[in-house]
Amino acid sequence: RVEVKVPPGVDTGSRIHVPMGEGGELYLVVKLRSHDRFKRRGANLYVELFLPMVDAVLGSQQEAPTLNGKVILTIPPETQNGQIFRLRNKGMPYLGKPGRYGDLFVTVKVMLPSNLSEQERLLFKQLRATRVGEES
Repeated sequence: RVEVKVPPGVDTGSRIHVPMGEGGELYLVVKLRSHDRFKRRGANLYVELFLPMVDAVLGSQQEAPTLNGKVILTIPPETQNGQIFRLRNKGMPYLGKPGRYGDLFVTVKVMLPSNLSEQERLLFKQLRATRVGEES
């Protein structure tokens, strides 16, 4: 049985040298499992943030997940579906570079409302009429 300290920032394919004593040595090749929420590319992480349409249109404060908990992300008014926000130093640590971290990229996924009430449907019709009037 051998205890091995895995350095921060290792990625799939990283090799870890383990001296075994008496001239012996062992190299471990790392293979990471994928995360259910985050995607990793090098030291950068990518995550999707699902956002109600009204919050994308009017702007809001949203909780965005990071590996160390949640942070508050300011969503500006008229944020578009697919817009990406970069959170510096919220990614993975760089291998062999203590104190340096990659970035976290948050992609907004706007959710359209469903099961509209009659009041909501009426408001959307009024909005459409207003928008059509502006385009003339």
